[in-house]
Amino acid sequence: MNEVNVSKSCEYGLKAMLYIASKSAQDHTSTLDEISIHIGSPMAFTSKILQQLKRHQLLMSIKGKSGGYLIEKEKLSQINLFQIVSALEGDELFTKCGLGLGMCNSKNPCPIHNEYSIIRNNLKTMLKNNFLKNNIEQLNKGKTTLLRSTNILNI
Repeated sequence: MNEVNVSKSCEYGLKAMLYIASKSAQDHTSTLDEISIHIGSPMAFTSKILQQLKRHQLLMSIKGKSGGYLIEKEKLSQINLFQIVSALEGDELFTKCGLGLGMCNSKNPCPIHNEYSIIRNNLKTMLKNNFLKNNIEQLNKGKTTLLRSTNILNI
């Protein structure tokens, strides 16, 4: 086992936050419709994800004609991907057994415990070191992309 999987809601949440961050950096709000289309997620599912991220104070919603979702500019350099994943997944992604055993730990390890712990720790470090601001700068420079099927998302 060489991978750690995130849920579909976490995958969509990460994409949504990157999309909203890119628009917020340009002083634009993002509507639910717009976000859903750009991340390829059903609107009702996207709404639930965004509400969860809002409850964790990672983004805000603005009501009214020019409303939508927004991340405060100063927060773009403070919010890392770990915070987003933790808000949507909790800590289970970083603590659960790679084989799904309930009693697996360093004193009672499963056959892949040590190797899987390294993967989990590397993932945690990578997510903590990746801030929204750096990611959207890479997106805006064309050095990275958000793909949906075979179409590049225009941010």
